[in-house]
Amino acid sequence: MTIRKTAGYAWNLISLIGIILAVTAASLIVVFFAFEIITGVEHAYLGIMTYFIFPGMLIFGLLLVPFGAWRVRSQRRKFAIEGMVSLEEEIAQFPRLDLNDPAKRRMFIFFILATVFFVIIVSIASIKGFEFTESTTFCGEICHVVMEPEHTAWSNSPHAKVKCVECHVGPGAAWYVKAKLSGMRQLYAVAFNTYPETIETPIDNLRPARETCEHCHWPEKFYVGRQKIFNHYAPNEENSPRSIDMLIHIGGNPKASTSSGIHWHIGKEVTFITRDKKRLDIPYVAVKDKAGKITEYSNIENPLTRDEIAKGNKRLMDCTDCHNRPTHIYHSPGEEMDLNFVSNRIDRSLPFIKKVAVEILERPYKNKEEAEATITKEIPAYYAKNYPKVAQDKGAAINQAVDRVKDIYGRNYFPKMKVKWSTYPNYIGHFYTPGCFRCHDNRHKTADGRIISKDCKICHDVLGQTQENIPLGKRVTEFVHPVDIGDELYKTNCSECHSAGGHDVPGEGKQQKQEPEKRH
Repeated sequence: MTIRKTAGYAWNLISLIGIILAVTAASLIVVFFAFEIITGVEHAYLGIMTYFIFPGMLIFGLLLVPFGAWRVRSQRRKFAIEGMVSLEEEIAQFPRLDLNDPAKRRMFIFFILATVFFVIIVSIASIKGFEFTESTTFCGEICHVVMEPEHTAWSNSPHAKVKCVECHVGPGAAWYVKAKLSGMRQLYAVAFNTYPETIETPIDNLRPARETCEHCHWPEKFYVGRQKIFNHYAPNEENSPRSIDMLIHIGGNPKASTSSGIHWHIGKEVTFITRDKKRLDIPYVAVKDKAGKITEYSNIENPLTRDEIAKGNKRLMDCTDCHNRPTHIYHSPGEEMDLNFVSNRIDRSLPFIKKVAVEILERPYKNKEEAEATITKEIPAYYAKNYPKVAQDKGAAINQAVDRVKDIYGRNYFPKMKVKWSTYPNYIGHFYTPGCFRCHDNRHKTADGRIISKDCKICHDVLGQTQENIPLGKRVTEFVHPVDIGDELYKTNCSECHSAGGHDVPGEGKQQKQEPEKRH
């Protein structure tokens, strides 16, 4: 009875349930938080429970306690006023706090201590909850099926150590609030299965790159050029190595008056109009100089009318119009095989391994399990049938190749979301998509005849090239196609031939798409 007297009006079923909920939730928050600190494990659903579900449960329980007490007190006061019960003293309209009463004093002290304890718990959970919503675990793993392609691509990218929010949200409260409102809509779409099977890009209302990317990649520090060697391998029996040594004209400070090179674009005010959401078809480009003069370029084959230009949505060009996949990067099967050859994770001496792997990877599969089963079965079977000596002598290398090809599939193909490496165009370069040639096509002209040039040397110079049709030791300064295609090299965009399939090495012509030669 002492406990009941001390508890007072809180001695009722509703308040007791609230106390149990609050104490249980607080205990679980402490235990799960300690588990995360001790083990270092950050799990998406563990974080949801620790920083959202349990704190919500705690607050709900704390609200039940005064609600239950208020309900009991109101009922007693009502009955007393109506004379339905007799009480030793009148129940005032508002509670009295008399610290000379031992029971009330104990209750008051308990209330203060409990309040401090629960405020500390909720405060820590709130701070950690905020940090959790800013984590890549929260962004990429909670909506697992929906975000699996992007999260996988991010985790294998050069920006894998950069948090999602650093690019998608950036600093400042305004964009944080916008991001969370957008997140609520996305949560609704996932909960009620209303999201599209394939997430569309580009993202609407993405924060300008000047406010995010340039925190690390600031234009004033750009260097003029960069030498890069591109390693490729032919899809033939020997997996013959090919390489292109290239000097890329990146350009110095684009904001300088003498700027040139690729990054010249972001130092000027360049605007454009597109006909499609993916920004592949750009019929109109305008460049504004420092004096305010605007030079307009229109596609002469399919121009916009003056009325369409006036009403068109003019986009100010920024980094993401070329670097549109800076983090969520998917690679074609051919590119992946090249990378595995360079790193020696796949034995290049396995005959036709690149061609066989690419062809298996590019088949349609219902799910990941079916793809992995096919890879596991068909690569060893190919060598057992066509190269039995290789199958016998290089069994370990073949098994390693199987594992690597399955890994390639897992990083670049996601049947559940209908996503594969070619689903999202990447505008860096011009191999699989028009990329640079969306504007640099010799077809965008001004009224006085000036063009946006397609000259390769604007962006890069070939310093050297190695491949089967170039004599050993010969130095070339112009790109040599592995197959002689004549003037088509300059008339046709690379993507018009290479965008459809996984054969990504320059020069994979019809003669190289035949079945690999069988040898026993």
